[in-house]
Amino acid sequence: MFSKFTSILQHAVEALAPSLPLQEDFVYHWKAITHYYIETSDDKAPVTDTNIPSHLEQMLDILVQEENERESGETGPCMEYLLHHKILETLYTLGKADCPPGMKQQVLAFYTKLLGRIRQPLLPHINVHRPVQKLIRLCGEVLATPTENEEIQFLCIVCAKLKQDPYLVNFFLEVIQDPVLHLCRRQSKLKAMALQGSASVITEDMIKEQESVSTDTGQPEETPGAAGAELMEKEDELPQQPEELSFSLDELNVTSSPESSTAGPNQDYNLVNSLLNLTKSPDGRIAVKACEGLMLLVSLPEPAAAKCLTQSTCLCELLTDRLATLYKALPQSLDPLDIETVEAINWGLDSYSHKEDASAFPGKRALISFLSWFDYCDQLIKEAQKTTAVAMAKAVRERFFIDVMEPQLMQTSEIGILTSTALLHRIVRQVTSDVLLQELVYFILGEHREPETLADINRHPLRHRLIEHCDHISDEISIMTLRMFEHLLQKPNEHILYNLVLRNLEERNYMEYKPPCQEDKDVVENGQIAGAVDLEEDPLFTDLSPDNTLSAQEWLSASPPVSPEHPKNDGKTEVHKIVNSFLCLVPDEAKSSYHVEGTGYDTYLRDAHRQFRDYCVVCLRWEWPGSPRSLEKCNLEASFFEGHFLKVLFERMGRILDQPYDVNLQVTSVLSKLSLFPHPHIHEYLLDPYVNLASGCKSLFSVIVRVVGDLMVRIQRIPDFTPKLLLVRKRLLGLEPEGPIIDHMTLLEGVIVLEEFCKELAAIAFVKYHTSATP
Repeated sequence: MFSKFTSILQHAVEALAPSLPLQEDFVYHWKAITHYYIETSDDKAPVTDTNIPSHLEQMLDILVQEENERESGETGPCMEYLLHHKILETLYTLGKADCPPGMKQQVLAFYTKLLGRIRQPLLPHINVHRPVQKLIRLCGEVLATPTENEEIQFLCIVCAKLKQDPYLVNFFLEVIQDPVLHLCRRQSKLKAMALQGSASVITEDMIKEQESVSTDTGQPEETPGAAGAELMEKEDELPQQPEELSFSLDELNVTSSPESSTAGPNQDYNLVNSLLNLTKSPDGRIAVKACEGLMLLVSLPEPAAAKCLTQSTCLCELLTDRLATLYKALPQSLDPLDIETVEAINWGLDSYSHKEDASAFPGKRALISFLSWFDYCDQLIKEAQKTTAVAMAKAVRERFFIDVMEPQLMQTSEIGILTSTALLHRIVRQVTSDVLLQELVYFILGEHREPETLADINRHPLRHRLIEHCDHISDEISIMTLRMFEHLLQKPNEHILYNLVLRNLEERNYMEYKPPCQEDKDVVENGQIAGAVDLEEDPLFTDLSPDNTLSAQEWLSASPPVSPEHPKNDGKTEVHKIVNSFLCLVPDEAKSSYHVEGTGYDTYLRDAHRQFRDYCVVCLRWEWPGSPRSLEKCNLEASFFEGHFLKVLFERMGRILDQPYDVNLQVTSVLSKLSLFPHPHIHEYLLDPYVNLASGCKSLFSVIVRVVGDLMVRIQRIPDFTPKLLLVRKRLLGLEPEGPIIDHMTLLEGVIVLEEFCKELAAIAFVKYHTSATP
């Protein structure tokens, strides 16, 4: 009570007294602090009962006022006094001792405000960055302490200053003279702090030990004496004199290779270590601020800092271990729909209240926590310096994808497979970092790029298992795996499409090639390759009347005309023939769309144009050729295998009349996505019906032709086929209420999907042709 009265009286006196020159005023406040330690006999009274906070605030205000009154970059006498008399060193010592109780909080706040409010660069000064580095070591040693908020504010302002001038980070990379001794001391110190339950507790023995140590601080007579000067700490972590901490930048950039010593790296990055500790804080706001600080640090371009970050800190381990812990905390069974539809996750907004959530489900809290942390890892890698990003992404692949996720994806339990595949699907959708995406792709597909053979399709076990799951006995697993591959194909990574499809089409050995000779013209009048089957003369299409096909003029009128500079006759099969080939595949009696308004072919043109344009933008960086590889340069003698992925998709497409509606929708969706890619070999193999296939080879068109042949036979056995087909279509569109079960429902739904798929392929072929024909 008396001390509070004294503080009030002091403020009144200061207000009435004539103003002193700034330097004298500054020295007065500093001496008032030091005299407290000389004169006080009660060192257990909290610092808030003293005048120390007021004096520190006055000193800070004086420094800000002095800077405002001077030209930019000029150091005033008050700042010179602070630097020359090592006031920050002394404050650090008092804060470490927490004498009087609460002093650590005041020191942290003073450092934070000093660095934040002073515009001139302070960190390059040795009498600033050295005590700042020491204070950093005190942060995060024990969680949930009263100083945690001040600690994170201090660390974040240091990170912000380093972001402004990244080269200063070299001052914060400490060289460890004896890594083994350093590690042992650090571990024993942390254990002691954990046992004490507080960040800094002074004991009588500690004071006596510090009093017995002779220190050369360079302080003049007015520095703390008695209970103060003797508290200048002895460095217990670096066995060297303070002056030796002023490393040259060349020395700071030197790190030993990991194999040079089994004891550990020879640098310490305490700023990262302290932030890592605070990410574990039970206070979510503190943890988020610590994550923000780490994001600033990983983005620094300094190579030495990046190397130290990945080799001398536990950053990679913390990221991956927490991912693994949160993943393992998920329920064994989660509804795939819940995993897919849970709201978009932002790592900084991981706040969830079960009571306030109307759509809560068991495990939602755990799922949001996992997805939130994965989002943070993704964003951290996205923002990180390249070396750091690669190291973190590889750690995620090795320590989380392979060690934790792969066993779940390879299990035999259907419930486990479904949940783990749904989680993988969500991760594929959520990842945005190119570096992490690359590691995710290698994890799922492997790194192989040579053509596949039937004998080695199991070369990458996870890839093989996931592709097999596309044709799983459980429709749910098949649909979820197909959806995962569909989203994977839309990711901006060239290796995905090359590994799954392109590597098997490079040689174009799906074609039968006959060298041109005198008797056999290579190209006939209509542009068809000699020996190719004329689809309009195929027995499957003999019943088609001219009214069922569209002329070239009708198709071309649906889009802007071809420019004179890009004539239509460019060696490709004429587009109207390709479009009509797909549209005429399904016989008239199996068509139902022309009975329902708004389900024509033109509805697919707009979507195909938009999607193809988006695909072209993504694929532009991959520098794909504009035309197929010359057959003379291809190895046509090699046996053709379409690859495991297309093999399974073609097999499922061949069973479209006997599969559930949802499965058919997903299979055709994946195939249409593949057809959209602007690679000439993909276009030729999937969208050109006039390709002369080599013996034993099949293409998407040939698979559909076989399905149609089977359909024409089966139609004859079903009475009232067309009316039933129309009724099923209207029910699917919601135009008719649900009624009695219709016989052959699976077949009828399959026919509808087949008709729509053929229209979609026709639209894609037309859009791709038109886009390539215009500048």
